[in-house]
Amino acid sequence: MRTRILVGGLSSALLFAACGDDAVLTAPSPHDAGALADVSVSDAAAPIADGGRGDADTAPDSGIAVLEDGELAPGGETTTDNVGVGAFTIQAANLSLARRGEFEAGLQFFQLPWVVAPGRPEADGLGPTFHADTCLGCHARNGRGSLGTVLLRIGLGPNNVPDPNYGSQLQPFGIGGVPGEGTPVRTDVPVDHARADGTTVSLLGATYEIANPSFGPFGADLRISPRIAPQIVGQGLLEAISDADVVAGADPNDENGDGISGRVHWVQEGGSARVGRFGWKAMHPSVESQTAGAFSEDIGITSSRFPETNCPGAQSACRAAPNGGSPELNASRLTVTVAYMRLLGVPTRRGGDTTEVLQGKALFTSVGCASCHRPSFRTRADAAEPELANQLIWPYTDLLLHDLGDRLADHRKEGDAGEREWRTPPLWGLGLVPVVNGTRFLLHDGRARSIDEAILWHDGEAAKSRLAYEKLSATDQMRLRAFVESL
Repeated sequence: MRTRILVGGLSSALLFAACGDDAVLTAPSPHDAGALADVSVSDAAAPIADGGRGDADTAPDSGIAVLEDGELAPGGETTTDNVGVGAFTIQAANLSLARRGEFEAGLQFFQLPWVVAPGRPEADGLGPTFHADTCLGCHARNGRGSLGTVLLRIGLGPNNVPDPNYGSQLQPFGIGGVPGEGTPVRTDVPVDHARADGTTVSLLGATYEIANPSFGPFGADLRISPRIAPQIVGQGLLEAISDADVVAGADPNDENGDGISGRVHWVQEGGSARVGRFGWKAMHPSVESQTAGAFSEDIGITSSRFPETNCPGAQSACRAAPNGGSPELNASRLTVTVAYMRLLGVPTRRGGDTTEVLQGKALFTSVGCASCHRPSFRTRADAAEPELANQLIWPYTDLLLHDLGDRLADHRKEGDAGEREWRTPPLWGLGLVPVVNGTRFLLHDGRARSIDEAILWHDGEAAKSRLAYEKLSATDQMRLRAFVESL
């Protein structure tokens, strides 16, 4: 038995026009964390200016953007100079020796393979149903996931009501005596895209099915949103951006008339509304919330943030399964894991001062990409970790929700984020993903196989910028992509 769901914001005619072979998504396997290479402290000067929304400096009449102070060190004083396979595993460059010890302690829990209780006291509590048994199962070397590790968010109807028997996320695996909830099956669907110059390229869409559901049929109008794990460097710096700076960039009613209407995703935490900034739809306001949520939803590990085991409806075997304590990830372990996540350094730019890249930077701004991918912020003086305070950073995100059109819609709400809305992802480290992971699967579901394809999928608020990119000469398109590759 299979439950078939179409994704990608495509018409049914397109979806069924050409389908490839079914691919059963395989179990995420644990990965080595990668050797924590010695880190040379960046000697980047203290940056002096804050970039604004789409206002990169350009040399007069040259078509070449000016290299700004501190731009080559995107994480400020935290920037690392490892640009190899371990580029996303390195501690912030300005950590003291004592603080590096704390970082290493958190690393142990990030890379720990969890086991069925009772097993190893330090790692008890896997499941009872789960998506992966370690953080590295999705974030290989702290990088991006692959199409084989895509997780499926699920819900009923456009308001995303949790399925009574399966909850809000498909858990394909289970511990002994507890069946996995079902098998995700992905089918490639080529999608023709007509460029502005009249040429046609084939993009990669997909359909998703859930085969062999273990707890009866899904509820009516099941909606599936596939998600791929992003690279995780710079999380602490993004958290250290002030709420006021994020709010200042919002323009929900497009009062300036530029066609861009980014808005804050306000989420509840601790009884108050906070700025959501993590996750594909900005569902989490803090690194702690994001980290604890991933432990709960993806590995089945409870914490003070998420104390209840995820055992929906009919899953009695899940509720009867042994646990690794209450909670399984205690407060001290959660604290050091969060510190590890916050203190991962951002790699240095590569070739950011070359003529080609500076030309690409000017084009990035001129076609409107910087309207959402805001170049820079300065972090708060009261950042959660002192090493992250008062840093000029270059993440290329505004942390806002934007309507990207039907082609990228998942046709379900998440919190207050609409079916067509996605948080602007940071671009720092993007050019190193092929180095770290050997592949590159971009956008929220990994459908884009290149930076060019990722741009071509943009629609809605981003349609004007996409068309402007398409109208560039092939050489200028290459320059713009070279700039993105340098980030």
